[in-house]
Formats: sequence, structure tokens, C-alpha cells
Amino acid sequence: MVLLCKRISKSFVFRSAVVLAILFASALVGIETYPGIFERHKDLLLGLDKAVLLFFSFEIAVKLIARGRRPSLYFYDPWNVFDFTIVLVCFLPLHFEYLAAARLLRILRVLRLVTVIPRMQVLVGALLKSLPSISYVSLLLGVLFYVYAVVGTLMFGRNDPIHFGTLAIAMVSLFRVVTLEDWTDIMYIQMYGSDKYAAESYVGLDAVAATMPLFSVLYFVSFVLLGTMIVLNLFVGVILTGMQELQAEADLDRIIEHQKAKRLSIADEMQLLSSQLDTLQESVNAVHRRIRNDANAYRGVSDVSNLKCFEAAVASNPGVL
Repeated sequence: MVLLCKRISKSFVFRSAVVLAILFASALVGIETYPGIFERHKDLLLGLDKAVLLFFSFEIAVKLIARGRRPSLYFYDPWNVFDFTIVLVCFLPLHFEYLAAARLLRILRVLRLVTVIPRMQVLVGALLKSLPSISYVSLLLGVLFYVYAVVGTLMFGRNDPIHFGTLAIAMVSLFRVVTLEDWTDIMYIQMYGSDKYAAESYVGLDAVAATMPLFSVLYFVSFVLLGTMIVLNLFVGVILTGMQELQAEADLDRIIEHQKAKRLSIADEMQLLSSQLDTLQESVNAVHRRIRNDANAYRGVSDVSNLKCFEAAVASNPGVL
């Protein structure tokens, strides 16, 4: 029984059936958003939904049995815990008045696509792995938003209270600017004045207001360049780095499995050798850094000792100097 379940869980047909079931469940939830169709075919849709839920339960049972005498190993994989939680939540007894909540719970089954498609697992895993670095980039972006929001409120608050009346509103306006959604409209309002917006010329401005067009251009263009072209691209770079690291780990795990099964190809052997060389290089660099730090520390202690000896000699023999 255990061997049969292992064979079923690893078969291409079974995995394809799981993907199709998830897509079918997603379509059922989408159909339920049309009240007319749902009321006419309510019994059929609910029956199909129960059938899909039973199939998901069968999938979990197969994977649990495939673990043999240690079914708890199934829960060592976070993706399996995620699948189990979604199926368990769908079994919760909800009364008719909570039907909308039940539909919202069923939509969670769409997220199971992440657990059955390896490439999507890499994407989500890279995003989670990049969260520490993303937090620092977010902090940098927050500082940039705050500085520009304060300057914008002080400079443009009277002219355009709708977009820069308060600090909070200014930050929302800057978010619109950083998404490049009609940001030039906001810039033109500050250039020509709110009562002269879309006018071809501006006259009657005092000496201070006459500098606003130039300042507005510098303000918005610099913010777009910093916020959109630089800071937001840092998010992409951080996530791509995380994806590369996670993909390398996944490839290494796959090669190790092939090595245990004695199914290594030449490409796998070359990749494994390259990974081992990279690990060895990192170890050598770490040793070099440690030796360098120890040498600097020893040199510092030696210099201090020599200085103390020199001071003691001078103190005991002032005539030397």
C-alpha cells in the first residue's frame, strides 16, 4: 500500500490531475460570482465543489500514506502544511448566513497552484527569502517619500491643497507620482498654479512664484528618477538575487537526489563540481579574512606593548630624551 501511494504521488498523471482540479475549483469559485448562473445551477455547482474537495482530501491521504510509518514527515514541508490547512478550512461547518465567508475560503484553493508548480515555488520562496533585504529598501524608499513629502507640503501646500495640503496627502500624491500615473498633471499644477492650470502662459506672478516652474520640474523629475528608476529597481534586483540563490539550492538538491539514485548526468556532475568549488572558495576567503583580522589584532597588541615599554623606559630614565 505504501509503495503504491508513493508511486501514485510521484506520477505525472496524478500531479497533472491535481493541477487540473485546482484550475477547475478556481473556475467554480469564479462562476459563483454571477448570481444568476449560481441560482440556476446551485445544486450542480455545490456538488462539483464537494467532489473537488474530496479529491483534495484523497490527495492528502495518498501523500500521508506514502510516508509509511512516519506520516508526520508530511508536515515537515511547509507547502504540505499550506495545502493541508486550506483543505481543512474548507471542511469547517459554516451556516447559510456565512455563505459569503465560505466562498472566500474556497478561493484560497487557487493558491494551491503555488504548491504544485515548482517554478512558482521558486518565485514565492525567493520573495520570502528576500524580505530582509526588501525591508531595508522599503526603509530607504520611506525616507525618500518623507523628505519629498515635507518639501512638497511646504512649497506646494497653498497652491495645491488637494495634492499637497497635508503631509499624509502629499505622500499619497507622491505614491501616484512614483507609479507614473498622470504625474505630469500634478507637476503642471505646481508649475502654472492651480487657477492657471492648462493655461499657455502665467503672468502676474511675484518674484518668488516666478521660480516655481523651474523648482517644480526639478522636484518632480528628480523624485521620478530616484523613486522609480533607482529605488524601485532595487526591489527587482533583490528579488532576482533571491531567485538565483534559491534556484541554485533547488538544483543542488536535485543533483544530490540523482547522485543517491546513481542517475547523475555529465551536466549534473559539472554543476555539482562547480558548486563544491564555490563552497571551497568561500571557505578559503573566510579563512583569509580571519587570518587578516587576527594579524591586525596581534599587530595592534604588539604596538601597544612596545609603546608601554617605551613609556616605562622614559619614565625611569628621563635623561634619555
